[in-house]
Amino acid sequence: MEIAALVRDTTQRLSRAGVPSPDVDSIVLVAHLLGKSASEIRTAAARGDNVPQDADLDTFATRVLRRSEREPLQHITGVSHFRGIDLEVGAGVFIPRPETEMVAQAAIDAARRLGPGKDGIVRVTDLCAGSGAIGLAVATEVPEAHVSLLEASDEAGVYLRINTRRQPSDVHSRVRTMTGDARRCFHQFDTCADVVVSNPPYIPPNAVPRDPEVAEYDPPQALYGLGDDGLELPRDIINESARLLRVGGVLIMEHADTQGTALREFVDSSQWWDDVQTHQDLTGRDRYLVATRVGV
Repeated sequence: MEIAALVRDTTQRLSRAGVPSPDVDSIVLVAHLLGKSASEIRTAAARGDNVPQDADLDTFATRVLRRSEREPLQHITGVSHFRGIDLEVGAGVFIPRPETEMVAQAAIDAARRLGPGKDGIVRVTDLCAGSGAIGLAVATEVPEAHVSLLEASDEAGVYLRINTRRQPSDVHSRVRTMTGDARRCFHQFDTCADVVVSNPPYIPPNAVPRDPEVAEYDPPQALYGLGDDGLELPRDIINESARLLRVGGVLIMEHADTQGTALREFVDSSQWWDDVQTHQDLTGRDRYLVATRVGV
């Protein structure tokens, strides 16, 4: 069988199953089968290359079936890509989303803007760290950053520690992982942070996600933010961030596209914050909050 035929047949099967991006997913699955990159598979398909005779097509068929049943592609391959970092993911950990890359960029920009202190360090804290996507991106792209990653879930914490250990030694040495509740974590820190970034649970209880990949596979504790509006946890984390940040430090928090006004009004009502802004994602939707800690 030619690689192009395998890709085509897989795409058709995923499309019939209602998978949102069957053409992309088929390329990824074939690449995973053959141990190649997606671009290499596209090139091989265009050349008319054949599938190697030793390829495990039985295992491949099982993977295609799993994706047809709407198991997340990242669970099948075991990898999620985030800003150039390959993260190990699986059951029990939230799969990083592309829109969160903008939140990571905001944290990176804030860390660079504030710059290192007299000790040559800029301190960044990632609350509700999950797989470690945001915090590890900051540590990778800001060489002066010392990053603390806090996650409450034991299951997600396994992936957090694995992904931290997988980073190059110069990144790994500047990252600390911890287990704890982001609403009550001040006692775990011995110095104030320059930047606090968080992608907390924020979905309201009655807003069950439509996609099976999310509703059935992402852990509920990483999705639902408690309270009628889903913002009980985010509000508590904002209050805790006021304790974690130094004066002049910056908070960055992801939220749903309908929650920008409510979170901004909550932060505006506090004496601890100034320069409160809501930023949009690439689609123009409200995506994350930015606020500066002030002294009183």
